[in-house]
Amino acid sequence: MTETTQRFFESRAESIGQARQFTTEALADWGLASRAEDIRLCVSELATNALVHADDDHGFLVKIDADEEVVRLEVHDSRREHPQARQAADTDTSGRGLTLVSVLADGWGVEDRTPSGKIVWSSFKTGGTTP
Repeated sequence: MTETTQRFFESRAESIGQARQFTTEALADWGLASRAEDIRLCVSELATNALVHADDDHGFLVKIDADEEVVRLEVHDSRREHPQARQAADTDTSGRGLTLVSVLADGWGVEDRTPSGKIVWSSFKTGGTTP
């Protein structure tokens, strides 16, 4: 089984909840609920970053690929700058998103997207092998 789905979301705050719902429904349809909460939280964090740090109002794309062993979540946006996980102070009101992704996901990274923008991805084991 290899499954793929994707959806574009407008640059609006309510798109973050819509991205979570889209992800939840895809995973349920594919019978991959075992890591659903981790993946939902990661899509929320990555979608929030795409909205907060975007250079424009282009929105973002969520793409999910899954097979028997790995779910790969991607959030595509139009900003070129690569995000970095950082240590947030106790008094900071933001800055923990990529730290959460790095803890919850089995792997994550950033790739350039042609002709512009980037893809922030995370992978989640659903079987017994390394992604």
